[in-house]
Amino acid sequence: MAMEPDRKLLEILVCPVNKMPLSYDREHQELISKAAGLAYPIRDGVPIMRPDEARQLSDAERDFK
Repeated sequence: MAMEPDRKLLEILVCPVNKMPLSYDREHQELISKAAGLAYPIRDGVPIMRPDEARQLSDAERDFK
């Protein structure tokens, strides 16, 4: 089972690319920036906030998430 990130931390984190709020995708353990089209991974409860580690969202994911 994946380790959950701290809720307070999730409240203050923003996308490092555009400084916009992020949404938490518990199922995929990612922080989503729709505006930047990026999904930042969460590993062992730690958000990895490096754009070079983020994956690009598909058009469908941008519309859905």
